[in-house]
Amino acid sequence: MTQKDNNMNQVSDKQIIEILHREAVAALGCTEPVACALACAKCRETLGGTPDSLRAQVSGNIYKNGMGVGIPGTGMTGLPIAAALGAVCGKTEYGLEVLKEVLVGDNLQQAKALLPRVSIELKEDAPDKLYVEAEATRGTDRAKVVIIHAHTNIVYVEKNGETILKNEYKVDNQTESKAPELSVKRIWQFIHEIDPKEIEFVLEGAEMNNAISDAGLREAYGLQIGRTLKENIDKGLLEDDLLNEALIRATAASDARMDGCPKPVMTNSGSGNQGITVYMPVIVAAEKLGSSREQLTRALAFSNLVAAHIHYYLGHLSALCGIMIAATGAASAITYLMGGDYDKVVNAIKTMCSNLTGMMCDGAKQGCALKVYSGVSAAVQAALLASRGIKPHNDGIVEEDIERTIRNVGRVGTEGMEETDRTILNIMCHKKG
Repeated sequence: MTQKDNNMNQVSDKQIIEILHREAVAALGCTEPVACALACAKCRETLGGTPDSLRAQVSGNIYKNGMGVGIPGTGMTGLPIAAALGAVCGKTEYGLEVLKEVLVGDNLQQAKALLPRVSIELKEDAPDKLYVEAEATRGTDRAKVVIIHAHTNIVYVEKNGETILKNEYKVDNQTESKAPELSVKRIWQFIHEIDPKEIEFVLEGAEMNNAISDAGLREAYGLQIGRTLKENIDKGLLEDDLLNEALIRATAASDARMDGCPKPVMTNSGSGNQGITVYMPVIVAAEKLGSSREQLTRALAFSNLVAAHIHYYLGHLSALCGIMIAATGAASAITYLMGGDYDKVVNAIKTMCSNLTGMMCDGAKQGCALKVYSGVSAAVQAALLASRGIKPHNDGIVEEDIERTIRNVGRVGTEGMEETDRTILNIMCHKKG
């Protein structure tokens, strides 16, 4: 019997695999507009047909992440068109890919026709940072749907005043008191002991995110960061090395995603950009280092799990940009691929926590690719430093214990940045033009 078998309090391999499945989910488009579309799709399914009118009330974080982001296949941005599309052609069975039939038939034209009767409002007293309350009418019928805490978590459905579905959900901000028994040490143990065949499903995410990265390099999406970096390598102004290739591949994927490319991405912790950041630098590192398929599989599982573990203390939406957390997962995995031991992985995580903690989220938009750039750059550098045995001192928010350090990051992003979150939203809601 191993120590793992004897320790009944330790999270099992099966539970860790379930976390991987739960936190790595395919999504089409930015997940905040998708949540809005999903609620509206459920309204349509409840009414039995396309609504005559729509009204969605959303939390501040949904609002700010839906204002400026491209909606796949439309050439348009924002929550109204996402809501309209959900009401016209969305299918809740598709989950985060609810908008996958946008380009089928005249669905987009119908959604555009519905737009004048779509209302999106900021719900000031939303009970959770991730909250959508959609109401729709069709003739004399009315439907209401509520999503809370997770992008696909439909907790309430009502038709004509009659409750059809009601799942109790209690908002609990005391995250640390109910922390899962997962840790960096346990994740490290898991990725070394698990049969790689049990986690090979992570390679599907690699294929998916590679495909949207390729699209971002072929076409002029977004800020064209990846294309610009590649052009400068071709000119001889930049080196074709690990850092620049990781930056090119990751930012190209983000450029495409944020500008409405109609290709899905594999997410992490409910975010496509975080999924891109968890995957792409690790894929590039594996290519550059000549890693085997098994090593890549273990590294991608490691990257996803470290990011999900840290994200647990932050929640899905906050004023702290999640790219920092996703990039920390990537830094851990790259350190592993470079032959680093557990202590060096811990050093890489601490370096990331010393570096990018505090990078703010000011909504989903094309500029998110710039934050992906910063996160990936920091991740590669942290792995290189850690591989040399270099680590930050245990000062600031960094402590000797890695789990306490991770909790400190969560505190900064939640209680520490509450006012920052309100200030950002206020600025965004009152911009001229």
